[in-house]
Amino acid sequence: MTHRERLLKTLRYEPVDRVPDYEFGAWEQTVVRWHKEGLPEKHKGVWQAINQYFHTDDVEYGPSPHINIGPLPGFEYKVLEEKGDHIVVQDGDGATVEMMRPELGASIPKYLRYAIETRQDWERIRDEKLDPDTPRRIPENLDELCKLTFDADYPISIGCGSIYGWLRNWMGVERISMVFYDDPQWIGEMMDHLVNLTLKLFENIAGKCKIDLGTWWEDMCFNKGPLISPKMFAEFMVPRYKRITDFLRQECGCEFHILDCDGNIHELVPLWLEGGINVMFPVEAAHTNAYKIVEQFGTRVAIRGYFDKRALIAGKEAIDEEFLRLKPLLEGGGFIPHTDHLVPPDVSWENYRYYRLRKREFIEGLFP
Repeated sequence: MTHRERLLKTLRYEPVDRVPDYEFGAWEQTVVRWHKEGLPEKHKGVWQAINQYFHTDDVEYGPSPHINIGPLPGFEYKVLEEKGDHIVVQDGDGATVEMMRPELGASIPKYLRYAIETRQDWERIRDEKLDPDTPRRIPENLDELCKLTFDADYPISIGCGSIYGWLRNWMGVERISMVFYDDPQWIGEMMDHLVNLTLKLFENIAGKCKIDLGTWWEDMCFNKGPLISPKMFAEFMVPRYKRITDFLRQECGCEFHILDCDGNIHELVPLWLEGGINVMFPVEAAHTNAYKIVEQFGTRVAIRGYFDKRALIAGKEAIDEEFLRLKPLLEGGGFIPHTDHLVPPDVSWENYRYYRLRKREFIEGLFP
């Protein structure tokens, strides 16, 4: 069974030889710790180190049509001021933040100014960074890449970006929440621009390729629920999701859309399904009950993640117990297990290697 067949059959709740072996990555500080405890130095990177060392299915991908729908040029990360143990930087979302020097450890940044605080800010960023006609958004060999998608033995995905999450990062939670009430027309204008930019660029692949999976990022839920009301979500976001998911389904045969959102997602799952998004990821065990989601929606929704990362801290017995907790999900289909977020730095290399050993047994049907 090819990697592509294995993923699609898993998401369809069909029998497979095993489910795909994916992971979610680890914090940079975790990888630094692991280098001291046995991970070879050549394996680096938040996302790459685990996949390279354990040769997960994430390394078994080939070329696919990549279209850049994000800010171009991106926001430049740069140090603006040095203040002893702290620095003031412009971050990757264009915000001015004060933070501890990275070499002294991780810290929660203090936001001094967001990239978008006025309509004028938005209009400048829209015109300078979100122009669909900006060169380099479309690869020069796009037609060649599209032809490869029909016979590829690996899954073909395409980034669909974000409708709320990017705007939230550029504006901050407080400001965007207030603008939803004070100036909903402006919110609509910004979301429409993101959707129109995406669709204009996706016209370049219409009818030319086979896409298996649209990928999205929102991160719009906290531990008790979403950052905006389901009513607002239904009004502002569902119709805009549908414009993109319908287009990719009709023009590229795209059957699945996976969305990355942390926190408690229960109230939004039915609305994402209405918008055409049908794979939930990474499904944090502390805040969301995947069994409840599957019970409510059945084979309409698939799950990725949901292995409680806290078990990796507790040790081998807790790791085994966590796999036992997830066994009915695996047996029911439509489930790809991995940690429910980045692996934190209080996880030892020994514990993580044990998790990986037991996980391979788990997904191959050898776990007792």
